[in-house]
Amino acid sequence: MRTKFTYRCSVCKEENYIGKRNKTKNPDKMETNKYCPKCDAKTLHKEKSKK
Repeated sequence: MRTKFTYRCSVCKEENYIGKRNKTKNPDKMETNKYCPKCDAKTLHKEKSKK
């Protein structure tokens, strides 16, 4: 089952991107380097934790 999640910048905490992943194949949270327009640089983006 594929679920949607939001990527959050680890520097400024801005939510910039939306992604999908298969929870059965990738049980860990996703993180990747992406461009953040607020920081104006490539920064580490992590999957936003659900509350």
